[in-house]
Amino acid sequence: MFDANTPAPRQPLVGAWLILVCVLVFAMVMVGGATRLTDSGLSITQWDLAKGLMPPLSAERWAAEFARYRQTAEYQMQNQGISLGAFQYIYWWEWAHRFLGKMLGLAFALPFVFFTVTGRLRGRFWATLVLFALGAAQGAIGWWMVMSGLAGRVDVSPIRLAVHLGMAFVILAMALWLALDAWGWPRRASKLGAPNWTPVLLLAILFAQIILGAILAGADGGRAYADWPTIGGAYWPHGAFEGALLENHATQQLLHRSLGYLVGLFAAVMALGALRRGEGAAKAVALLVGALVTLQVALGVATVLTGSHLALSLGHQANAGLLWLAAVATAWVVAVK
Repeated sequence: MFDANTPAPRQPLVGAWLILVCVLVFAMVMVGGATRLTDSGLSITQWDLAKGLMPPLSAERWAAEFARYRQTAEYQMQNQGISLGAFQYIYWWEWAHRFLGKMLGLAFALPFVFFTVTGRLRGRFWATLVLFALGAAQGAIGWWMVMSGLAGRVDVSPIRLAVHLGMAFVILAMALWLALDAWGWPRRASKLGAPNWTPVLLLAILFAQIILGAILAGADGGRAYADWPTIGGAYWPHGAFEGALLENHATQQLLHRSLGYLVGLFAAVMALGALRRGEGAAKAVALLVGALVTLQVALGVATVLTGSHLALSLGHQANAGLLWLAAVATAWVVAVK
């Protein structure tokens, strides 16, 4: 059926499948972001794979779901008295996130079996199996995260939220890496115009920034300060680094903004090197990283100044995903010999 020791041949169909996985994971990240920003994540209080395939379509089912929600601390401490219509709004976000996760599982598992049986995963079987295992673990992490908000809290744990988002970005990176490998792109070596370790370091810094952003959002710190470049009227906000990180919005904002500047500077230097000395695919993807990081900084500032407007916050998150994928592509292109 397959030989794990055989070099992996080009398989464009496998590459297309893995790109579809990337698209679905990206959609999951976006719907998950909207779920968090609309405080919808605790609207469904049970983990039920079968029932979750169908949303409430009857008055009786809606009444039962609403009754369960009214038993939660979030309802009793924050949303007491909300209407059924308001509950349905938050419920649909969480239901869509879970439903999309189930569809993602099917979109991975069925082609995985087909490609394995037909030998198209030759040389990539174990890597794609690891990817599948990470996806399964992500589902468990998601419920672990939700459970943290159902035990006397009004929000999920910011740390668990960060783990959940971080795993999503790891899955995105691995799926894209395998997709590019299956396509065999690029066909020839190219020149970045910077040391080959540069994209890897950028990915490390960017991942840390993504985790900090998740903690900031999970702790409801995004709306704490609506000024820029200052934070609460000062470049070093009052109270920064006093007490725990999860409870100090000044620290969260200072760290997230500061690391954002570092990401922007690092990516800009890499793009400038590619512009001056780069060649081929490496130059193209490095310049894309430079353009996306510029847009990301602009979206971040706009998000701050508007008090974390929903559309701008989601745009900021979406562009972070695109920037991450572009950085992964840069690392892959540099690795091609």
